[in-house]
Amino acid sequence: MLSKIALSRGIIAHRLGKNATFYANELASSVSGSQTPASEDHKPVMLMLPWLGSRPQAVAKYCDIYFRTGFDVLIVESEAKEFLWPRWGLDHGRRLLELLQSERFVSRPLLVHAFSLGGYTFAQLLVHVSRDTQKYQALTQRIKGQIFDSLVVGSVERMCIGLGKTLYPSWETLIKQVSLLYFGMFKRQTVDYFNSSLDVFWNTPVTAPALFFFCENDALSDPQAVEDMIDYWRKRGMDVTGKKWEDSTHAGHLKRHQQEYLTTLDMFFHSLHCPMLKAKL
Repeated sequence: MLSKIALSRGIIAHRLGKNATFYANELASSVSGSQTPASEDHKPVMLMLPWLGSRPQAVAKYCDIYFRTGFDVLIVESEAKEFLWPRWGLDHGRRLLELLQSERFVSRPLLVHAFSLGGYTFAQLLVHVSRDTQKYQALTQRIKGQIFDSLVVGSVERMCIGLGKTLYPSWETLIKQVSLLYFGMFKRQTVDYFNSSLDVFWNTPVTAPALFFFCENDALSDPQAVEDMIDYWRKRGMDVTGKKWEDSTHAGHLKRHQQEYLTTLDMFFHSLHCPMLKAKL
């Protein structure tokens, strides 16, 4: 997904599956000069869940931020079919969960950065975790921070608008109408699953500090629903930061408000109680 220029700077790409690529930040290891196999096992990994239809050059800009910070980056992409038929989405979430439990990642601190419908993929992972929180307790404790950028929350209609805008913008209205009809016909197989995963997300077993980026004029993300979620998580005792703009672009806040975005992200990282992270900043 990343440009050859980025990969030539000491970033080694490892294809782990159809939709999963791991970028090992060899440059960070060489700069520190003190990395050993043992310390490498505890180097933080940024799990990045991009938006549907994301372009490699757009995702690369976020990766560059984390490469400079010293992270390795694991990118796991999602497909529209996993949203349209949630059982496939659950399978995708299960495969991601198994990957994070694999030998390569099992000892490593994790941070999550989910964009738009990438948050849905994370929610599907949480569904599996919620079914056996004891089994996955070590995993949830390894997650040191979670970032949600332009999270698609609100009504099913809003999600259908999101599908149209991201997949076929020129056919947006038609896609929305067809999607609504589809979800109406297959409510038990779709909408009921959405509601179940949304409930898990609201009552997430991952209580690490969270940061939300959102805006008032986002047709895909209901800002009031995001604020309600922030309030709800805070009442649960979670440390939650919200950064809202009156005017911005869905999954494009970094481009529209670069300095504010980076400053907020930097402050969030400094607030995390993770020695490995603080050493990198």
